[in-house]
Amino acid sequence: MHLDRDDERILAGEFGETRQRFMELLVGLGAVYGAERLVPIASAQVSGASYKTIGDWGLEWLSSLDARAVVPAVLNPVGMDLERWQEMGISAEFARKQEEVVRVYRRLGIRLECTCTPYYLAITNYGDHLAWSESSAVCYANSVIGARTNREGGPSALAAALVGKTPFYGLHLVKNRRPTVVIEVEGAPEAPDGGWYGALGVLAGREVGARIPFFRGIRPNRDGLKSLGAAMAATGAVALFHVDRITPESRVFPFETGPLETITVTAAEVEAVWSDLPVEAVALGCPHCSGEELARIAALLDGRRTTKPLYVFAARRVIAEHPTEVAAIERSGARVYADTCMVVSPALERYAAIMTNSGKGLAYMPSMCGAEARLAPLEACVAAATS
Repeated sequence: MHLDRDDERILAGEFGETRQRFMELLVGLGAVYGAERLVPIASAQVSGASYKTIGDWGLEWLSSLDARAVVPAVLNPVGMDLERWQEMGISAEFARKQEEVVRVYRRLGIRLECTCTPYYLAITNYGDHLAWSESSAVCYANSVIGARTNREGGPSALAAALVGKTPFYGLHLVKNRRPTVVIEVEGAPEAPDGGWYGALGVLAGREVGARIPFFRGIRPNRDGLKSLGAAMAATGAVALFHVDRITPESRVFPFETGPLETITVTAAEVEAVWSDLPVEAVALGCPHCSGEELARIAALLDGRRTTKPLYVFAARRVIAEHPTEVAAIERSGARVYADTCMVVSPALERYAAIMTNSGKGLAYMPSMCGAEARLAPLEACVAAATS
């Protein structure tokens, strides 16, 4: 693999042992995947942030590092709202460990945005090379924005943040971004919410695995695209998808559908994924809510009071930018939390069954929270929390 002079100096240890070790990691990854060189990145998004997932060994390893990010880099959700953790029922011991993790990342120069939706916080452009790690963020960046990122692991994303480059392979190459399977959706509703696209993503992810699907018959908005990609990334390994006449690269790859396998999914099959079985709590915002989603939740809760715990998760900056909507949600008895999510926080481990409108949440909550997950549209989720 070709390295420029600065790469070679980092590899030789001129910029410290931590950067040297991480350059070795990036060069090793590049060698495994046949990368010819490293490519500079516009930003990084680093996972491995919740003490629930990394534990003491992860914290010890992070604490051994001595370098700072050289490109804009943000952190994935941690295990609690950093300001309202007591309200969430988080133990003091967990909070102490989580705060240690956060302090280490701050020392490493990672911005403590703590979100799976970094695209709401800073402009990411079509064609930008990135090193993002969270599966739904990767899928959104590649598909909706047309940026270029592989699905990085936590260490490789951190390495890219501290070095400023990532191996040039996989989805960084235009030739690898072509669709490989067609999904024809029949009978899609006129304007379904994100929950409908989450259910579609559950079905599609199971069918396509790691392939690159090209959808026909749907016209999702940005929140629908987010839900669709997040669910496919969780139930399959989809890091890029195209939607006919919607996503930016759907026009870059003109093709005839004949040579590609076509999978047909009907609206009835999508809606069969939903469940109305009893639950103990409701969780929304996986991935984190947009401002539009907060407004929709507030409108549905208007004049209602919650009878079950209703958790809503969003990036702290998005929450700060929508105080009216957040206040309206919390007047109902629901709570809007930042920095964390339904999957990586221990707060939801106390419930046996949880309803969500997130296909990603449906996939991860059983293993991460020990809860049975029920998928439903947003309106049904609000009804379940207020009935």
